[in-house]
Amino acid sequence: MNKILPLIGLVVFQACAQNPWYGDLEYLGKLPSKLSEVSGIIPGKNNTAWIIEDNGNKDRLYRINLKGKLIQELKVKDAGNEDWEDLARAQNGDVFIGDFGNNGNYRKDLVIYKVPNPDTEKGDKIDAEKIEFRYPEQNQFPPKKAGLYYDCEAFFHHGSSLYLITKNRARPYNGRAYIYKVPDTPGKYAAQRVGELVTCTDSQFCSVTAADISPDGTKIVLLGSGFIWLYTDFSMDDFSQGKLETIDVLHRTQQESICFVNDSTLLIADEQSKTKGRNLYSYTLKKD
Repeated sequence: MNKILPLIGLVVFQACAQNPWYGDLEYLGKLPSKLSEVSGIIPGKNNTAWIIEDNGNKDRLYRINLKGKLIQELKVKDAGNEDWEDLARAQNGDVFIGDFGNNGNYRKDLVIYKVPNPDTEKGDKIDAEKIEFRYPEQNQFPPKKAGLYYDCEAFFHHGSSLYLITKNRARPYNGRAYIYKVPDTPGKYAAQRVGELVTCTDSQFCSVTAADISPDGTKIVLLGSGFIWLYTDFSMDDFSQGKLETIDVLHRTQQESICFVNDSTLLIADEQSKTKGRNLYSYTLKKD
């Protein structure tokens, strides 16, 4: 018996060691290999979600179930994927595709594509309208290294506006992000800067990669690499003046997509990086 107990302990230890570690995230499923660079996610009907990929990938909306299985593709007409970085959804079902990735801060063709409710689309293509915008504070393309504030990977829809949170690429890094507001109707606009925030000051984890607002409008989440920044008790437009809670999900991957399924449940997706990522997760916010 004394010899058997250590053997049983070793087997249990090895089995536990082989289980992947996802921190506080709940693993839902593996995304298809063709979707290795998911950059935006929104909820769909009947326990599904819509996702996109970023720079250099196809101009497609992909519908998946909540285990990560691909079930539908829609080509977005007349909407090239320069650098799609996030998805947002209005309460009426309209969807917005943020083609505003701007790593080098040199782009002058920033655009958000507005498409009708994809849940009701019967074919394999969907029409898009353009919301073109610029940052009026930017007058150099690109700015000097200390002024690289005009990349963006995160936005959400509220009221009749889209709220963009920029991604800091300044050197030295200071964690500062700006909040910009753009109308949700097709046209050409100068984005309005309505606030700024600092999540934290570690360049590896603190840049904002996705955002969403809860269906009841009382919570805003921003995503980083392993962190969720939750805002409550805010007023619009500058939600950064609300109450901020930093949530460490204890899982460090290239997390670039987040959305609310309901007022407390989040979906999160990460990109593949070597042997990690390309997963779909859920996270439940704690009740007050």
